[in-house]
Amino acid sequence: MKRENYKDFDATELYCPRCKRAVKLRKRLLLILPQGEKYDYSCAFCGMSVGDKLVTMKDKSHVVLK
Repeated sequence: MKRENYKDFDATELYCPRCKRAVKLRKRLLLILPQGEKYDYSCAFCGMSVGDKLVTMKDKSHVVLK
């Protein structure tokens, strides 16, 4: 039996080229795609985008917006 030790990670700090140091982040939902949700990580100080993340949907469910 194989256990999943880690399901998902969220970054709390990344390097910002504009601030020239590791900074706290703001995470926001950028897009909802057929393969999952895409998030953007931006610097909490200057607002520059410093990374992104795609969270894949494991159950293949679909989002319906009305």
